[in-house]
Amino acid sequence: MLGAIAGDIVGSRFEGRDPPKRDFALFHPQCRFTDDSVCTLAVADALMGDRDFAGSLRAFTQLHPDRGYGGMFLAWAFTDDAPAYGSWGNGAPMRVAAVGWLARDEIEARDLAAAQASVTHNHPAAIAGAQAVALAILLARSGVPRAELRQRMITDFGYDLAPERALVGGGFDVSAAGTVPPALTAAFETDSWEAAVRTAVCLGGDTDTLACIAGSVAEAIHGLPADIAAAVPSYLTPDLRDVVTRFTAAVGS
Repeated sequence: MLGAIAGDIVGSRFEGRDPPKRDFALFHPQCRFTDDSVCTLAVADALMGDRDFAGSLRAFTQLHPDRGYGGMFLAWAFTDDAPAYGSWGNGAPMRVAAVGWLARDEIEARDLAAAQASVTHNHPAAIAGAQAVALAILLARSGVPRAELRQRMITDFGYDLAPERALVGGGFDVSAAGTVPPALTAAFETDSWEAAVRTAVCLGGDTDTLACIAGSVAEAIHGLPADIAAAVPSYLTPDLRDVVTRFTAAVGS
């Protein structure tokens, strides 16, 4: 899961700007954690504790309200009885990484991914995107070869993962259907976590979310470099670092 948070932090300073050159500095004073990290850790907290997904997402968002959330999500987070609002956005897949690490099997990964998505993003495309990311992480950490993993995403979710189409960039796309395929492709077509995140960021657009998703899957495929893992806590607040510590203990790594 730390790979998702690191990707978010790395991609944060390029969101909505022209794509950077590939040799950009990964960590920079302008980097920060965004709503992607807050929501990722909220889902992890719910999985490890007594709060449901909605309660955890609301609690963490209210503690960190100025991190770039969408307007509809922010309104939902500050209204205790608000229902899901049919979003097809990429918020559901960007926050699902912990499911992929904690789920015991494919059925549980799909069910939990759908459950955390559906409290806000109950559109079929958003649910499918969350399930795809969670399943990719589960299968990758279980040792499924990359080619087989890639084919599962194509077969199960109908994604076009051909690099010549998925990795061309397409402006600022916040849809789940438009974000998950390029992020997955960045992880599948590279040979390290760093290369995957650089590839995602260089697509431009919603760079923090692209890098968050690519980083989450790339961590399960390639592992997360020790220096990257060591850099992340300094960007987080103590409450968020606490979730990381508890999650690391839970997954035994």
